[in-house]
Amino acid sequence: MLACLAAVLPGQDLANALGKTLTFHASFDKSTDADFALGDKRIFTATSYRNREDTAPGLNHPDVSLVAGQGRFGGALQFRKQNLKAIFYQGDRNVAYGKQNWSGTVSFWLSLDPDQDLEPGFCDPIQVTAEAYNDAALWVDFTRDERPRHFRLGVFGDLKAWNPKNLPGDKNPDFNKRLIAVTKPPFGRGQWTHIVITHAGLNTGAGGTARLYLNGRLQGTSEIIKEPFTWDLARAALRVGVNYVGLFDELALFGRALDEKEVEALYQLKGGIASLRP
Repeated sequence: MLACLAAVLPGQDLANALGKTLTFHASFDKSTDADFALGDKRIFTATSYRNREDTAPGLNHPDVSLVAGQGRFGGALQFRKQNLKAIFYQGDRNVAYGKQNWSGTVSFWLSLDPDQDLEPGFCDPIQVTAEAYNDAALWVDFTRDERPRHFRLGVFGDLKAWNPKNLPGDKNPDFNKRLIAVTKPPFGRGQWTHIVITHAGLNTGAGGTARLYLNGRLQGTSEIIKEPFTWDLARAALRVGVNYVGLFDELALFGRALDEKEVEALYQLKGGIASLRP
């Protein structure tokens, strides 16, 4: 695949093209703070996302830490027990949010056995939102009841726009319409799975779409998403490891929707995202 890419973006041109649109990268090699960020590099911890009054910079969690040499590349962030705290990076500028025509890409790696490692309940390895999982948000999760647990992408505009009656998900067919589900996802202990979310055309009159990739392969494309995504950038966050147990590595965001060849190139990178930066 990379040989095919060379005909379009040969050698360094590929790295330059991807590197120029990078907005955030946390390698977890030497620090929990980001290696590169257009916004705040620091990681933050709070008691919960509902109550962020006690937010403080740094990783303040007894069961979450850096582990050297255990990542997909170098070190990784390890969640040893179910994470019930708020662990996040600021979204302002790190997410290339746009009030009009918002596009972007989220990339990261996970290593876990969902059926053996996760506690009962839903688990969201990543949430990108200023409010909640169902309010102007993008996320991926492992489901609660299925065995094997399904892995899903959820993309939800403003809650009042898509769910004005605020019905719970299990009673609202519009909730499931905004999901892409993989029923047999390729996760397991001792192996790494690459997850990529791309989205394009959100906050436009025509609507936008989102795509989910696992290990460089497209798993599905959302229906047209027409509702707005309204953010208070002061509250926007990259939420990491919601209820998660396992290893997490190489969180990166890009300011546009990467195409299938570019996603495959990310998956094949031998040196990780660091190889895209000068």
